[in-house]
Amino acid sequence: MNNQTARRISGYLLSTAVAAAIAAPASAYTLHSQNGTELNLDVEAVLGVFSSEENYNTVGRTDGGGSDWQEGYIKYGLSGSHAYGSRGAAVYGGISAVSSATWGDGDAAGFSTGDERETALEDAYLGWRSGSLIPALGEDGLELSFGRQQFSIGDGFLINGDALNFGEGLGKSLNRGGAYWLAARKAFDRTAIVRVGVSEGVRADLFWLESDNRSQAEMELAGLNAEYVLPQGTFAATYIEGLDVNERYGLSHRDGQETLSLRYQGNAGVENLFLSAEFVTQDQGDNTAKDADAWYAEAGWTFADLPWSPSVNYRYARFEDGFDPLFFGFNRGYGTWFQGEVAANYAGPFNSGTDVHHVGVKASPTEMLSLGALYFDFSDTQGNGANDGREIDLYAEWVVTPNLILSPLVGFYTPDSSRGTQIGNDGTNVYAQMIAIVPF
Repeated sequence: MNNQTARRISGYLLSTAVAAAIAAPASAYTLHSQNGTELNLDVEAVLGVFSSEENYNTVGRTDGGGSDWQEGYIKYGLSGSHAYGSRGAAVYGGISAVSSATWGDGDAAGFSTGDERETALEDAYLGWRSGSLIPALGEDGLELSFGRQQFSIGDGFLINGDALNFGEGLGKSLNRGGAYWLAARKAFDRTAIVRVGVSEGVRADLFWLESDNRSQAEMELAGLNAEYVLPQGTFAATYIEGLDVNERYGLSHRDGQETLSLRYQGNAGVENLFLSAEFVTQDQGDNTAKDADAWYAEAGWTFADLPWSPSVNYRYARFEDGFDPLFFGFNRGYGTWFQGEVAANYAGPFNSGTDVHHVGVKASPTEMLSLGALYFDFSDTQGNGANDGREIDLYAEWVVTPNLILSPLVGFYTPDSSRGTQIGNDGTNVYAQMIAIVPF
């Protein structure tokens, strides 16, 4: 890997807080490229080491004390494309597998036990891009794809792949192969996606998704995401309808569930300003479940003229009791949309029934190193205090070499009481993790 490639990866990593890789971008090695045909070998590997001084009774775990565990996965496969005709239309596709595992005690919430090992198909998709065949839509203004693949909307507040990866902690039937924090598997089992438009102006995604993830009750859903993209920001509306679930695994309210979202993200034409907001209203399909809303508003500023270009963000998020966060995920960086490494992954709340105040600061001493701190204040919307608490996370994102990227984090989570998921105490949990990404 040359220095230019390393800088591209580092810029991607440091601007998104390891977000899409953890979803690390797969490194592609070109096997063939000639006459409009390209074939790539895609490989990504991620390893995480974790330690928590406290365990949590999230899934019925009763053993106190702490846990030490490790997670890892390697994803490997082929992808390619073939352009044909004089207007650049192309077909493309990919196929990959993931080998994942968890070792040690299993995670602090008990979703995994440390005994998970699995190799399985991940991606298997085909697609078509229009090139300049439809001038009114712009270059590649129409794209069709289907098969096993990832799909995300916006910054992942509602959908960011099918990335919930339970282990054996809730029984073998929900085991997806371990690597719970790393979310080794992210592809929906079956998809049909139509994308219309380009990177500016009016664009839309029409989608049908079916999950084979039993922890998501094998949900089937469809929807429309419409966006108006301007240099000053993106205005968007999304409608999602739940079509079916496997009621053997619960979540019956998702059958017939309707979710409507309005959002904005951009700088409103002001350099160094960041604004982001989303409002979601949700009608549950099951009359026994509560309809609920969720929303957030965030503002940030980058002091570009100061050394290290520090940035400061504040966000308030409210999730009503009964709100279903669906397939939310780690997209824009730490804190989106897993709010607090301990709270969001192990102790709860899990983006339902809570108000969250969040402050984040970040700076980049060098092109290859970014440092950040996150603060979260959680308040239970029911007023019973079960999810009240605070968390501080300190982290770094460091491109050590072109073939090694590290992201250490230390977190301090303090609940207000020993109720909820606490196992017998309300002391501060000291938590640590180290994520290593190895681009091949």
